[in-house]
Amino acid sequence: MPERLTEMLMDTWTPLIILWITVLPSIFMAPMNQSQVLPSGSSTGLKRLTEEQRVLNRSKRGWVWNQMFVLEEFSGPEPILVGRLHTDLDPGSSKIKYILSGDGAGTIFVINDKTGDIHAMKRLDREEKAEYTLTAQAVDRDTNKPLEPPSEFIIKVQDINDNAPEFVDGPYHATVPEMSVVGTFVTKVTATDADDPVYGNSAKLVYSILEGQPYFSIEPHTAIIKTALPNMDREAKEEYFVVIQAKDMGGHMGGLSGTTTVTITLTDVNDNPPKFAQSMYHFSVMEDVALGEPIGRVKANDLDIGENAKSSYDIIEGDGMDIFEITTDAQTQDGIIRVRKPLDFETKKSYTLKVEAANIHIDPRFISGGPFKDTATVKIVVEDADEPPVFSSPTYLLEVHENAAINSVIGQVTAHDPDVSSSPIRFSIDRHTDLERQFNINAEDGKITLATPLDRETNMWHNITIVATETRNHSQVSRVPVAIKVLDVNDNAPEFASEHEAFLCENGKPGQVIQIVSAVDKDDPKNGHYFLYSLLPEMVNNPNFTIKKNEDNTLSILAKHSGFSRQKQEVYLLPIIISDSGNPPMSSTSTLTIRVCGCSSDGIVQSCNVEAYVLPIGLSMGALIAILACIILLLVIVVLFVTLRRHKNEPLIIKDDEDVRENIIRYDDEGGGEEDTEAFDIATLQNPDGINGFLPRKDIKPDLQFMPRQGLAPVPNGVDVDEFINVRLHEADNDPTAPPYDSIQIYGYEGRGSAAGSLSSLESSASDSDQNFDYLSEWGPRFKRLGELYSVGESDKET
Repeated sequence: MPERLTEMLMDTWTPLIILWITVLPSIFMAPMNQSQVLPSGSSTGLKRLTEEQRVLNRSKRGWVWNQMFVLEEFSGPEPILVGRLHTDLDPGSSKIKYILSGDGAGTIFVINDKTGDIHAMKRLDREEKAEYTLTAQAVDRDTNKPLEPPSEFIIKVQDINDNAPEFVDGPYHATVPEMSVVGTFVTKVTATDADDPVYGNSAKLVYSILEGQPYFSIEPHTAIIKTALPNMDREAKEEYFVVIQAKDMGGHMGGLSGTTTVTITLTDVNDNPPKFAQSMYHFSVMEDVALGEPIGRVKANDLDIGENAKSSYDIIEGDGMDIFEITTDAQTQDGIIRVRKPLDFETKKSYTLKVEAANIHIDPRFISGGPFKDTATVKIVVEDADEPPVFSSPTYLLEVHENAAINSVIGQVTAHDPDVSSSPIRFSIDRHTDLERQFNINAEDGKITLATPLDRETNMWHNITIVATETRNHSQVSRVPVAIKVLDVNDNAPEFASEHEAFLCENGKPGQVIQIVSAVDKDDPKNGHYFLYSLLPEMVNNPNFTIKKNEDNTLSILAKHSGFSRQKQEVYLLPIIISDSGNPPMSSTSTLTIRVCGCSSDGIVQSCNVEAYVLPIGLSMGALIAILACIILLLVIVVLFVTLRRHKNEPLIIKDDEDVRENIIRYDDEGGGEEDTEAFDIATLQNPDGINGFLPRKDIKPDLQFMPRQGLAPVPNGVDVDEFINVRLHEADNDPTAPPYDSIQIYGYEGRGSAAGSLSSLESSASDSDQNFDYLSEWGPRFKRLGELYSVGESDKET
């Protein structure tokens, strides 16, 4: 509608506008601001100027102008006439040509080169370009020579109200605290208008609220939004939607307008107290609940949010204030009731508490509205549980002397069942804490006794754990640590702290301290150690040395005279008796070795050997050691040589190749045939003189040491082999080190060139009595004798 109205006005007043631009500026505006060209001959006053005035005044230009105006958004059927250029040099003979250059010349603005009329060819928009700078010049049409210097002028685009206000930053979001007073600042909005703020009222804006009343208001000129109602409650309504309008032309009819939205949120303030959902809470808990375990939750609701809704809980009254505690769950704002001390059903079966919930952050503006807290009652019932035994003490400390007798009572632990049923208790020792089983305990009364001897010097402390178990419910078990301290008795004699070896200089003086020795005692008397030193009774009058007790519990060894000599005696042994102050006292004898040495004049030991006196020929000790090593090496070589010769010169057992016993082999298992003569040791059969020695079986190593049996008397070489073999078989059968089974060896090779088959007993008949060995005589003289031996053996068995 505003645009259509503008077009109608423009169509109606177009002739007037043209007249205003072309005529009125020539009459009124040109003398004032030089905005239109004035022909120099148009003013009769100028022609009457005297010659003197012309001399005094400077020469004027042929035309003078400053600026022209054109209305924006003009859209007529013909190009709009902006203005006309004219010079008084133009006599009207059309010899002058007008030229236009600059911004938009030839495109937006076109000049009639004969008349000087300037027309706007396009629709102009002031918001795109507000003014154009152009240059005009009059030239001779024929020669194109300038008749006047070029002059610059400005065409300004005059504004019309063609732009509506806009909220560039919209839509808006704002917050304001709830319960605010009327006039509280909420936010400020800003609209912009692209029209000219200087020319007319096109850019003069006025603000108003279209939606959002009566809660909010806006200042018409500053656009500041404020609260219009008091005590708006967030809990009732939290968010408001407000529509703001900005209208130009000062808000008058015909102005353009724009709108935006403002979302206003009420922020929370602490204007509501916490409130328990119920006035009475009931909880039950087992008496054996662990400390710190939650037993129940209470909740005080608060209509506020965030920090304003946070509450703290506290127990303010009740008979269990020291038994229970209440804390706040930071996530849910619940009050969590926990057990702070152990419960006992047999002592107290129920508790009553009064808990309070109070806001943490209180707004002073609303403190008059009442206390921001609430209370509730909590009843807690304790239920009975089967509890483990309870010891009379959480720990026990016992003491026992290290010489205490076996089975003597060290101490006693006691425990009871706290339940009403009062189950009997049995005691035991956790053997993981008493691996050496040094202690025992009476399962009925808990008395701890000594099982093995104690030694304080080995272990001063023993830490064991006693276990108490209910006889009616073995799952109810309690443990208690027991520390046993072993008390010292004087059962160790003192002795030298280390093995001392004193050195005595040959040039020493009488009374000189040779050595200072100290003693140690494994015992630990209450008043500390005090040692007594003395010489053996038979050495009290020792002519060479004496002793002296020092105040620091040490002993000094002194020389009685001088003139000691290594040639006379190199080493002295001085036995010393060391006694302690225990009850009864303990003593020991330690021997101090005193070596005579050669020293310098300052008493520094240089040599304690006697080689300078016993080796006058000049041989050093190193040379003697080398000679002795060579002698020992030669002796070892001789012994090895003799041993090897003895093994090499032993005679062969069988010298007669025709001896029938050379191929008689005792087969306890299957062998490799008659050519296998290395599978068994037949030295005993071949050498009757060696029967006293014991030859162990090669197939099985005896696990026990076999005692050599009584050897048989030597027999001549012509002994009966059959009888000899039977005797050996009898001994082997009765040998305790021989295995009670036959060792069978499997041979895949029977030998070559043998006319006989396998001799394995596995392929023989079931009964030995069914065998006939007469066929062996057909195999040759060697097997013939073997057949006779087996035949004799069978006949002996039958007899």
